[in-house]
Amino acid sequence: MRLPAFPDLGTRPAHPWFDLDMTTIGIIGAGHIGSQVARAAITAGYDVVISNSRGPETLADLIADLGPKARAATATDAAAAGDVAVVTVPLKALEAVPVAPLAGKIVIDTNNYYFERDGHIASLDDGVDTVSGLLQAHLPESRVAKGFNHIKFSDITTDGTPAGTPGRRALATASDFDDAAQFVERLYDEIGFDTVNIGPLSESWRVERDQPAYVIPQNREELVANLAKAERATSAAA
Repeated sequence: MRLPAFPDLGTRPAHPWFDLDMTTIGIIGAGHIGSQVARAAITAGYDVVISNSRGPETLADLIADLGPKARAATATDAAAAGDVAVVTVPLKALEAVPVAPLAGKIVIDTNNYYFERDGHIASLDDGVDTVSGLLQAHLPESRVAKGFNHIKFSDITTDGTPAGTPGRRALATASDFDDAAQFVERLYDEIGFDTVNIGPLSESWRVERDQPAYVIPQNREELVANLAKAERATSAAA
């Protein structure tokens, strides 16, 4: 398979998305990744509306910890409140992600496929679909981008460094929509990470579970190299 060209986002001129007034991030899923993304986003100046499957009242301790820029809501309300949304629920719960309130919005997908948890999904086992491609199909009027799926949750708030730091850690994104990938780049940079844009969602498998780039600290050059080493499995059961 020919390796796609990864855009060097760090050398691009300023984009119009820097001028967009996106101040609230709706987070669907308040587990390890969701809560850490919330902390990082708040540090970067965003307001956060976060939800889980058990109801807003169960998030009182988390909201107290996050502070006044966070509030709890139902998944539907978090989706509606966010200028941008983060979906960070188990893949087996994908059908429960609200569709209508996310229409027209950028949605960051943090998910990975664990067949031990999610059950076998033939189109993923056979390398036909990608995890984020399934979310994009579920949200046909949203603009899905991959993000935060190949970093340990605890590293999200501890490994970031200022732009230009030698060896700065890099994370990947992928999307069928330029503005969605660019927003992930913006958010990564704001919380301390460089970006490698893999390209469309069809290439996002390169940064998923069991690939060389998965859950290891790496700078931009190392991430590009690891993406190039990726080999697509034909069956998760093999």
